[in-house]
Amino acid sequence: MNHSHIHWLGHAAFRIEDGAKQIYIDPWKLPEGSPKADVVLITHAHYDHFSQEDIARIKKESTVYFAPKDVAYQLEGNVITVSPGQTYTLGEMKIKTVHAYNIGKQFHPKQSNWVGYILTLSNEQKIYHSGDTDITPEMRTVVADIALLPCGGTYTMNAKEAGDAANTFKPQAVIPMHWGDIVGAKADAEGVKKMFKGETIIKVPERG
Repeated sequence: MNHSHIHWLGHAAFRIEDGAKQIYIDPWKLPEGSPKADVVLITHAHYDHFSQEDIARIKKESTVYFAPKDVAYQLEGNVITVSPGQTYTLGEMKIKTVHAYNIGKQFHPKQSNWVGYILTLSNEQKIYHSGDTDITPEMRTVVADIALLPCGGTYTMNAKEAGDAANTFKPQAVIPMHWGDIVGAKADAEGVKKMFKGETIIKVPERG
């Protein structure tokens, strides 16, 4: 499974290259000299996912932003306000939103309408970034080649739950996230690897 174009920047932050396009999801604590963004996707309003300071470092005039309503109004420029369960098209890229919320804890309420994203790149590869979530009914219907899933527990799924979720919707590969900063440790990422029947890719954060 080719994943060299998927750069984990720590926590829930990723930079994905689609040809010459630079796509960021939840940019936070970005390394110095990070490439400018063509697209920025924000999953929800918490500071470690929506960082105005980090966005300011990578934005250019043509940057397109996708964000839920409570984030979108705080952004300027080409902003697309998203809600769960929708599909958006940007050039050759398709973006589908999936509900992201907690079940049995209150950090990420369903009524906030926060999201995960399924990106279909120009080569048809589908990458799912779940946002901060537990295993939800909506997640069970996800179709993706690579899933970026939280495993640190407390605010999101833990390692066992992330492995269970992946075994349910069966991506070819999982990249564990939301560990190593604030919550979670490498042992959690290893826990996903033990649980998930497909390929688990444990990345080292690319930080400056």
